[in-house]
Amino acid sequence: MQDNSNLSVLVIDPNPGMRGSLQNMLVQSSITKIEFAVNASTAIKQVGKRSYDLILCEYDLDGGGGSDNGQDGQQLLEDMRHHKLIGLSTIFIMITSEGVYSKVVSAAELTPTDYILKPFTVDMLSQRINRAIERRAVFLPTYNLIAQGNLREAIRSAATGEATHPRYVADFARLRADMHVALDELPQAEDIYSGILASKSIGWASLGLARVLFAQDKIEEAENVVTKLIEDNPKFMAAYDLLAKCHEMNGAAYRAQKILEEAVAISPHMVRRLRRLGEVALEAGDVVVAEKSFKQVVSRSKYSEFRDPEDHVKLVKTLLKKGDTNQAGSVIRDMEKSLRGNAAIDACKSISVALLHESAGNTAAAVTELNAAVAAVRLSKGLSSELKIGLARTCLSNRLDNAAAEVMLTVMNDVDSDVSMQDAMSVFVKAGRPDLAEGMNSRLMTQVQELLDLAAEKGNMGDVKGAVQTLLEAQHMAPKNVQVMVALAKAILRQLEDLGWDHPLAEICNTQLDAIRKIDPANPLLPGLTEDYHSAQRKYGIST
Repeated sequence: MQDNSNLSVLVIDPNPGMRGSLQNMLVQSSITKIEFAVNASTAIKQVGKRSYDLILCEYDLDGGGGSDNGQDGQQLLEDMRHHKLIGLSTIFIMITSEGVYSKVVSAAELTPTDYILKPFTVDMLSQRINRAIERRAVFLPTYNLIAQGNLREAIRSAATGEATHPRYVADFARLRADMHVALDELPQAEDIYSGILASKSIGWASLGLARVLFAQDKIEEAENVVTKLIEDNPKFMAAYDLLAKCHEMNGAAYRAQKILEEAVAISPHMVRRLRRLGEVALEAGDVVVAEKSFKQVVSRSKYSEFRDPEDHVKLVKTLLKKGDTNQAGSVIRDMEKSLRGNAAIDACKSISVALLHESAGNTAAAVTELNAAVAAVRLSKGLSSELKIGLARTCLSNRLDNAAAEVMLTVMNDVDSDVSMQDAMSVFVKAGRPDLAEGMNSRLMTQVQELLDLAAEKGNMGDVKGAVQTLLEAQHMAPKNVQVMVALAKAILRQLEDLGWDHPLAEICNTQLDAIRKIDPANPLLPGLTEDYHSAQRKYGIST
């Protein structure tokens, strides 16, 4: 008999009677390390503090009373995965009715480990838990490699799993595809998804194929795949999000809005989708839909662990576009009151107040707040690139050239930003200021050279990790600069030599070498760097 006494379990259920019943069942199955959460918010707090082997989650989290703003267990699972609060090895079992199960089982992109349909017995619960543990044991070698960042070896492990565990062929193939995507090897991922679909129509495989097609700028092909997916399964919600992106890429903001409206009508409680609907509607000029969406986002996020003051800024922009300055002012006051203590609140408040003054024609007051916003952005972490770029544009419209340039430099200095140098330059070009774009480029190149010098100094002092981190910043600012690529590859190879093998860093090094081969194949340093990389692999017994 399987020993489950060491399993740590989180039970998520709003009903105290059901929580007690589940506790009794678990204890009878020799599981005693049990904690409880009554709704999504408390569950998210708890998984943020510690990890659990098993999560048992009721699908209907509001207990029919609307206490959790309508969020259900499926949406909680997606939030936990999206924010990386639970890993692949965490067992997530959904407790639901047969009627709900029939609706969600084929419509969800991210599925639980298993479903248990009510009513159920102790033996049924124990059997499902044992089955989930046995399943996890099959995947654990691959999961561990993924957690280590050793994606190359994880792909091999998944391929072995496909061969030795035919029952889980599709699941292992999905893992392989996901890892190829993470390594930016999109054609390989496309082949895997296509291979799965050749034998069986699976929603997540169709979505995966559409996503890799989209990422390769095959927009029409992606649109065809995802449109067919929605026709076959009208409640596969993630498909609507991608179809809206396809329309946006084609410049059809209104069509994207209508697709998202359709999705929200089917599943009205997903905050990320509501937020995107508001953004697209505002872009399409539909302030009525934008206002409604952003108000819902602000309201539904009120008690969320993921509350974002930038939502208030978007609502303020919408209300000002509508001409409703009074409501905009109320939103600003609510933001200041309800989000006190949030690290981003100063920047968001100053931006909102500046927009309010600008709409009223109070230029001097707007400039004062914009300068305060720029100062706050300099000190804040976690602000989106979108917010910063919007601030830079507002600064430009108020002739605050230096402030706009400073904000865009914070975007380029943010290693988590996906904004390219070309994107940053285009902000100034589109504003009719190509001179500022040239100046910005010059400043960035100066900063890159300073980072190269700093990295060399750190390397000479023996701070190999510091040198690598500094060069990663330089690489973010100048991703196609061969001098930076060479310096970064050298620094990583030195760290691997001095401190041991590091799978994610080794992959970055390999990516830099591939990029140098494409951009400057005759680079005299390339052969030596390549040999040093293979030598490091041999030293640590890494498969090549």
